[in-house]
Amino acid sequence: MTQNCSSGGCGPRAPLTAEQEQILLGHGTEYPGSSPLNAEKREGAYHCAACGTLLFRSTTKYESGSGWPSFWAAEPGGVATRRDTSHGMVREEAHCAECEGHLGHVFPDGPPPTGLRYCMNGLALDFRPNEQPNVATRPVEQGGWSA
Repeated sequence: MTQNCSSGGCGPRAPLTAEQEQILLGHGTEYPGSSPLNAEKREGAYHCAACGTLLFRSTTKYESGSGWPSFWAAEPGGVATRRDTSHGMVREEAHCAECEGHLGHVFPDGPPPTGLRYCMNGLALDFRPNEQPNVATRPVEQGGWSA
C-alpha cells in the first residue's frame, strides 16, 4: 500500500516513546484529557506517529467532550477498522491502514455529515501544522504600520 502523505513527507518524526509504543503496538489507551492535541486549533494534518501516514485533517476535528481528540471523518485510505470485543464491549477499533498501529475507536455518535466519532489517542498522532506565511516577508502597506 502506498503511504498517503502530504508535502510534509512520510515517516515518523522521531522514535516512539514507551507510552506511544504501549498505545500503537500494545492497543493501550491514554488518560482522557491528557493529550495536548485536545486544545490544538491550528490548521494542519494529523499523521500516524508510528509510520507517518496521513490520517485526519484539522477541518474534521471537533470537540466531542470525550477527553480524546475526535474527528468526524478520516482521510481516504488512512484509517482502517476492525471489530474489538476486548474489555467486555463490542466496539470498532481504528488503526492505521498502513502499519496497523492502534489509534483508538470509532463510534456512531458523531456530528453530521458522517455521524461518526473517531475517538483517537493523541499520542498515536503526529500533528503537522500548515505552513504559516513568514510575517517578515509581507510587504509594508503605504502609509501604515506593518507587523
